[in-house]
Order: sequence, then structure tokens, then C-alpha cells
Amino acid sequence: MAINRKLGKTTDIRMAMLKCQLTDLILHGKIETTEARAKEVKSMADSIISLAIKEKDNFEMVDAKVIKAKLDSKGNKETELVKSKNGKEYLKVVKEETTEKRQKDMPSRLNARRKMMRMINKVKDENGNNIDLPAKLFTEIAPKYEGRVGGYTRIIKAGPRRGDAAEVVILQLV
Repeated sequence: MAINRKLGKTTDIRMAMLKCQLTDLILHGKIETTEARAKEVKSMADSIISLAIKEKDNFEMVDAKVIKAKLDSKGNKETELVKSKNGKEYLKVVKEETTEKRQKDMPSRLNARRKMMRMINKVKDENGNNIDLPAKLFTEIAPKYEGRVGGYTRIIKAGPRRGDAAEVVILQLV
């Protein structure tokens, strides 16, 4: 007897499809899919959210040295004229060293982050910048469900799909 639904797909295709749907659920808060797929994604989503709740405050703040280019009043990099060993002159960017407070994950939170990254895809926004979904899980979604024990998603039936009459549902975060 199979533990999970096969969904009429080979293992690699099925896992890729479920990863995409789980990523969309976390990113947008709800997805529309068939009932069988929704039940599979629901179990994955509940486990990943419970992992985020368990590890959300497991970090420490540390001072990190940061070397950045010095900026002028207009926001441009400051440069200085420098002579090389062979006598040629070139422009060199002026650097400044500062310290910043940064979060450092404890080992169990780092392991949880890696498990999450195995279950979801990397996503870019419309400007091409990476969206950090594990950070979204830790900072936005986990505090929302902190006092709750399970049941982080809900399935709402939307009726049969036209064409193949598959039962369509809306899977959303509660």
C-alpha cells in the first residue's frame, strides 16, 4: 500500500509539481488545484509551517564587519586617484569598514532552513531579485500560527472542472 498519492505521475515529475504548488501556496497564500493534489500539498505545507513555528526564535544577534564602498551625498561611489607600481594612474573606489548587527541561525534552525529549501523552489520577484521564502516562513507565517497546534491550511471545494470533471478545490493558509 502506498503512503502518498501517485497522482498518475512518475516520482520526479510528481515531486517537482508538488514543490511548485507548495512554493505558490507560501508565496501567494492560496492556490486552486484538484482535490488529490491539494491533500498532498496540505500535508507538506503543515509540516513545513510547524517546522518554522518550532524554530522561529532560535537565532542570536552577532556583530559582523562589513566593508562597503563609501558613498557621496548623491549616492555615487567615491573614488580616489592612485598610482600603480609601473607609474600609471587609475581610479580606486574608497572603502569604509563598519559593523552591523546580523542574525546568526543556531544549528537546529539552520537545519530547518535547509529542509525548507529542499521542499520549496527559489523564487524571483518582478525586478529579478530573489525572494527568501524560508525567511518569510520564519518572520511572517510562523508568528501568525504560533498558538495553533496543526491545521494551518484549509481546503474549500469549488466544484467540478469543466472538461474532465475533476473536483477543483482552493487550498489556502488559514
